[in-house]
Amino acid sequence: MTLQQQIEFLKEIDKLKTVIRQTHIVDESRQENTAEHSWHVAMAAITLADYTDEPVDILRVLKMLLLHDIVEIDAGDTFAFDEIGYKDKFEREVRSAERIFGILPDEQGTAFMALWREFERAESNDALFANAIDRLMPFLHNMWSDGRSSWGQHNPRFEQVYHRNATGAGRASSKLWDYIQQMLDKAVADGWLAAPVES
Repeated sequence: MTLQQQIEFLKEIDKLKTVIRQTHIVDESRQENTAEHSWHVAMAAITLADYTDEPVDILRVLKMLLLHDIVEIDAGDTFAFDEIGYKDKFEREVRSAERIFGILPDEQGTAFMALWREFERAESNDALFANAIDRLMPFLHNMWSDGRSSWGQHNPRFEQVYHRNATGAGRASSKLWDYIQQMLDKAVADGWLAAPVES
């Protein structure tokens, strides 16, 4: 029964390929799906692992990155700056995680659920780095498209983009955070993001 449950899980997560995100692929011909995003963040974590401020277990980081968005099969992709969508995002995603990881044998499903929750809490070094990478990739897509990937559609405020990455790379990698801040300056200078509001 264990193998059949695992095969059913693999069949179920194939649905991730149908979940469309706000971010466009580099050639801007279409929006990426969540399975593509999951692959890209995993590759980014491997590529940028030397830039963590604290040691991480890269295998655990990869597991988190490959698992964390599986919940979008039921919960959908909530755009990072959708304040209304975020009101019940966690509850929707918990229900989805329980259903999907529940397909697996108990021990494996429990382990996957624990990794998903660790990513969501973003307290361990591994989870902090995983979150930093997950937030970095949509940011890079916007930089690569001169702000058209999702910023052009949704016009987030500078403060929103800054805060999202400050609580990502800003907590896990000073080198990546320095890079992001330089790119934020460029995004403002080039008109892709409106200048921050003076307080």
